[in-house]
Amino acid sequence: MSQALVLTNARILDPSRNLDEVGTIIVGDDGRILAAGANARNQGAPEGAVTRDCKGLLAVPGLVDARVFVGEPGAEHRETIESASRAAAAGGVTSFIMMPDTDPVLDDIALVEFVQKAARDKAVVNVYPAAALTKGLAGDEMTEIGMLQKAGAVAFTNGRQPLHDTLVLRRAMTYAREFDAVIALEARDQYIGAGVMNEGLYASWLGLGGVPKEAEIIPLERDLRIAGLTGARYHAAKISVPESAEAMRVARRRGAKVTCGISINHLSLNENDIGEYRTFFKLSPPLRTEDDRTAMVEALADGTIDIIVSSHDPQDVDTKRLPFADAADGAIGLETLLAAALRLHHSGQVPLMRLIHAMSTRPAEIFGLDAGTLKAGARADITLIDLDEPWLVSKDAILSRSKNTPFEDARFSGRAVATYVGGKCVHAL
Repeated sequence: MSQALVLTNARILDPSRNLDEVGTIIVGDDGRILAAGANARNQGAPEGAVTRDCKGLLAVPGLVDARVFVGEPGAEHRETIESASRAAAAGGVTSFIMMPDTDPVLDDIALVEFVQKAARDKAVVNVYPAAALTKGLAGDEMTEIGMLQKAGAVAFTNGRQPLHDTLVLRRAMTYAREFDAVIALEARDQYIGAGVMNEGLYASWLGLGGVPKEAEIIPLERDLRIAGLTGARYHAAKISVPESAEAMRVARRRGAKVTCGISINHLSLNENDIGEYRTFFKLSPPLRTEDDRTAMVEALADGTIDIIVSSHDPQDVDTKRLPFADAADGAIGLETLLAAALRLHHSGQVPLMRLIHAMSTRPAEIFGLDAGTLKAGARADITLIDLDEPWLVSKDAILSRSKNTPFEDARFSGRAVATYVGGKCVHAL
């Protein structure tokens, strides 16, 4: 049981109520919020409550990361549920959705229950499993969506693997619609998308195979059409080019139930960051041009892009210390998600309310999680942020078991100074 908690003099920013004011957050012994706002102090603190003066700090609903890859089971040397949860807490993330790309794949009830049990026993944040949409992620036969959802799966995805069989996709979406389940896919054509970085002049200079925008746009538009046809809830897991954002707008005007996310990497970095074959910047989708990046920032600001994800994908030296074309895609990101996103606030490109909405309230809404709000009665998942604290990303300080961050030695302003899950402090500087 959590101990009662009172956070005073905090700037409280709660997108679920469009609230931005200095006030108090009161948490009861049950780990639920009793009151949060300028008038909360009138309620009085519970007996024996721990009090913290948060003057100069921002209090927001704990961040929700909707796309996290974890090595457990099968590749615990890269990341375990426990280590991922501690990295999440350090980054202000209080809930994350774990992808099914494990060994074995999370495609049956026993494995979903394994993740839930491991999270209860070891994790310091809330961990929600996403189940495989197709058995073994092979793209041939859909899984038992209804049973997996009942077991606790909050979404269905093919993880890193694109889904090419449109008949399988249509059947899966039709089936998922009956359970109001979310299907989240990465739009990537494996044939014209067989390159290793963004197609263009820079790829030519480096002598690397390019991935054109169409490798994302074509399968995305296909998915959006099938979502409209079936009436299913579809989430484009990661988009990276403005044409994809426009496709989302068009699909919504047609009445499709579609949402989308973007990796913080594609809001913060561009293809030039690859430099001379730096494999920590080898991602899927690939980093795009600076014009693409700025267009995606604008799409985030206007609400076309619903959420920001870290796309945390731990890789070790065996998969990253290779020639660029041979290296695995992916980068860790749980610990730098917030700080990298705050760059958009400091630069004036994205309002702070919209930024927190995209990293907390909106993902909780899309996936039906008990998170993303500081309303009375909500679970007390709270992130305290110092918006201006300078810090350097040091490899030695990274809590993830893998160190493949594209932000190594980056200088940031702003970070989580304390993270509370159910009213319990799970991280503090």
